[in-house]
Amino acid sequence: MFAFARSEAFSSLHQTLQWTITGSGAVGIPMERSFLEETLNLPLAQRAVEDYRKSTGVNAFIIDIDGRYYFDPHRQNTCSFCSSLQNRFGFKDTCIHSHLYGSYQAERFGGKYIYFCPIGLVHWASPLFSEEIMIGALIGGPVLMVEHEEYFRDEYLSRFSLSEAEAEGLRAELNEIPYKPPEVVTSLSELLFILSLYISDLKAAEFMEERERLAQQSNISAYIHHLKSMGGDESLMTGYPLKKERELMKLISLGDKEGSRKLLNELLGHVFVSSGGKINVVKARILELVVLLSRAAMEGGADVEQIFGLNYNYLNQVHKLNTVEDLSYWVSRIMARFTDLVFDLRDVKHVDVMHKAMDYIKRNYHKKITLKDVADHVNLSASYFSRLFKTEMAMTFTHYLNRVRIEQSKSLLLNERIPLVDIALHTGFEDQSYFTKVFRKHVGISPGKFRECRGQVKGGIRGGKNREEQG
Repeated sequence: MFAFARSEAFSSLHQTLQWTITGSGAVGIPMERSFLEETLNLPLAQRAVEDYRKSTGVNAFIIDIDGRYYFDPHRQNTCSFCSSLQNRFGFKDTCIHSHLYGSYQAERFGGKYIYFCPIGLVHWASPLFSEEIMIGALIGGPVLMVEHEEYFRDEYLSRFSLSEAEAEGLRAELNEIPYKPPEVVTSLSELLFILSLYISDLKAAEFMEERERLAQQSNISAYIHHLKSMGGDESLMTGYPLKKERELMKLISLGDKEGSRKLLNELLGHVFVSSGGKINVVKARILELVVLLSRAAMEGGADVEQIFGLNYNYLNQVHKLNTVEDLSYWVSRIMARFTDLVFDLRDVKHVDVMHKAMDYIKRNYHKKITLKDVADHVNLSASYFSRLFKTEMAMTFTHYLNRVRIEQSKSLLLNERIPLVDIALHTGFEDQSYFTKVFRKHVGISPGKFRECRGQVKGGIRGGKNREEQG
């Protein structure tokens, strides 16, 4: 439901990545060797991924930070269910954005993150590191954490008009996706995390980092030489170029990684010339730059909490750096990360939040749960979650919760041995009177009448918002 409503937003994001599939299973343009390919022991990584698949019965693969896929022999049909939905409902393939989002969240939350893709299938990610820089991630999934028929009924049969042949075709493809209960998914995520630590190759990473450092220093040195050759104008060499700084912030807010890298090197050239080689002065100016970079990223739509968390980690690292070369490389990697966070993954976060919220509600509807309980579960404030839920779902939280409860009560009502008062309590209502009131507003008849007619009611659940359910 929700995933299809978001298809237009995702299609614009999808334009940023164009895919081709190679015989090796790697995906992406451009086709030159990536930082991940230079860094990892690829044969070792491939064996580890294949062993994970064989031992768990769940698919796994690797992506790099540019969205290339590695070691996924089923890339063209792993998500055949998703492909069928694309053909049937016309929405775009946005899988890679979900996986990149999950990867960044895994880096943020200690190396493990479980997330929903836009159609509600479950994946988990663990980052791959070069020293302290993420170069890609291991991805596990997809799986279902609810039974196949329940997922199919709630997400498709109740929301779309499907012919019998279409429904059976989708069911057959859905049945290829394994069901794993939440506790098993947690264990699978833990195992993938251990695997990610095993296959990271630090020696190769050090080689690649040194090569990047030398290339950056060459560019900075060339710009310093350019400054010194401009007629000996000291103001050009020592005056700080605020205009370039503003241009850099604009490029970061737009997510322009290449343009940002060029301007950053020019700014660093000015910093080094004006500092007279004093490392403490260079550190102070670079820390100011980090603050400006993070502000530009947030203005471009990057997640505020994630930026603040990264800033804290980065500021702890700067004290260990004692050369201008190390500082230059360090700030360039920060800038690249901030530009990655600007807008590519912003809408994906909302999909993940909504699926997690709905999953929590479906598992806990029989308890006394509040909006704050669900907001806490998805790590948002209650007020922000309330606004987000209403915007994305086109109904209030209370209305959705009651709708889930009413749907569950219908099956119980067909069992005449269960008293109405017990059904009310089993589905999360405080008393039978309120249950009857809400049921009548949603279905159009009382629970007793629904039981008498064995659920044969025209129209089903009513849409719209009820007065007592606002907020």
